[in-house]
Amino acid sequence: MSSPDVTTPQRIHFIAIGGAAMHNLALVLHQKGHAVTGSDDEIYEPSRSRLAQAGLLPAEMGWFPEKITGDLDAVILGMHARADNPELKKAQELGIPVYSYPEFVYRQSRNKQRVVIAGSHGKTTTTAIILHVLKHFDRKFDYLVGARVAGFDTMVKLSDDAPVIVIEGDEYFSSPIDRQPKFLHYHPHITLISGIAWDHINVYPEFEEYVRQFELLAEDSPKGGALIYDETDDVVSVICKKERVDVQPIGYGEHPHVIRDGKTYLVKPDGGEVSLQIFGGHNMKNLNGAKAVLEKLGVEDFMFYEAIQSFTGAANRLERVGENSGTVIFRDFAHAPSKLEATSDAVKSQFPDRRLIACVELHTFSSLNKYFLPQYKGTFNTPDVAAVYYSPHTIEHKKLTPISPEDIVSAFGNPDLKVFTDNQSLKQFLLAQDWHNANLLLMSSGTFDGLNVPELVKEILN
Repeated sequence: MSSPDVTTPQRIHFIAIGGAAMHNLALVLHQKGHAVTGSDDEIYEPSRSRLAQAGLLPAEMGWFPEKITGDLDAVILGMHARADNPELKKAQELGIPVYSYPEFVYRQSRNKQRVVIAGSHGKTTTTAIILHVLKHFDRKFDYLVGARVAGFDTMVKLSDDAPVIVIEGDEYFSSPIDRQPKFLHYHPHITLISGIAWDHINVYPEFEEYVRQFELLAEDSPKGGALIYDETDDVVSVICKKERVDVQPIGYGEHPHVIRDGKTYLVKPDGGEVSLQIFGGHNMKNLNGAKAVLEKLGVEDFMFYEAIQSFTGAANRLERVGENSGTVIFRDFAHAPSKLEATSDAVKSQFPDRRLIACVELHTFSSLNKYFLPQYKGTFNTPDVAAVYYSPHTIEHKKLTPISPEDIVSAFGNPDLKVFTDNQSLKQFLLAQDWHNANLLLMSSGTFDGLNVPELVKEILN
């Protein structure tokens, strides 16, 4: 299948235009002068407002096969659509090229040096650090990242003249009709694997099958390529240390650092220190992995240390959402077991003299799966007060086996764990805590069922 030539105006239709990556790609192609249309059956913020502002928000929600006409150059199919989508069926009948977004991104970056950041955790922050440093030095580059990054208007950039593209590579499948992991479409010259911890149980019901996808990514390294990996992760080390002809394996761990008065400082090889706005052992690894990638892109050590001081993190990654003299409130995307442990450890290490009250929402297919729950054992013991929130309605909606609060307490192995199934009860519990010299960590890739977090933050801090 040939790819559309996006250097000349094309007509491109998005099926499921409201997705995080999908709507960003639509905006970028629209800005480049292409005729972009799209459909979806539900679009949430911020996608909704951003599409509306560009004149790309569908007039009504739903699927309309009549939008698919023979003069379209390409259809881009999002994960939110189903394999029997009526617009997809029409495109297939008409013989219009249909791409998943990773496939489309690859086809527009075949002549660039491709860098892919993969792994079960840390890939968004690692990618964001690389983008921040390259931007700091006015380097020309394209990118695809999974969260908002300060200083960048969109999460995707595809230009005609950038020599390099930095891609956050996801192991989830590419589209409803393409079960290949997204990252296998990109064929990177430089690959970073940040760690492997079983996730996406609905796609990879066995751990071995999950690990196999990362093996395939490593095997895809070309001659002269680099394979950068977290050498403290046993599974990743086994994969990346394997002998490959003319592929350079580069291991990394935590960058040396010190914590003083609630602030983290990098210790440079010459003994000097650099103050940071991010913290946590996991972020010291993310930072060191990014540094190894940037070295391959011609960024020297002194340049890295200059630029990293102004990096504030990616959206929803240990993001400070409010603070006063005795309390800091953080919001984080963490929900998987390894992320839960790393994030709560990070906040406790940064503020060892403060109580840590932490709450996680379980709402992904894996986290609400009775078979997967035991993976959480011992991962949430760092907080002084630990709470889990989940919605029985979400379990029902995902057609999963029902779980009880007792199941969760047993799986986590923490008898003091508080479990909530109603967000107002959770809110009252948090408001009743003693917030003198205590921090709050809210972890979820969702919304705690629409809990008004800014209002909660305000009430706690006042």
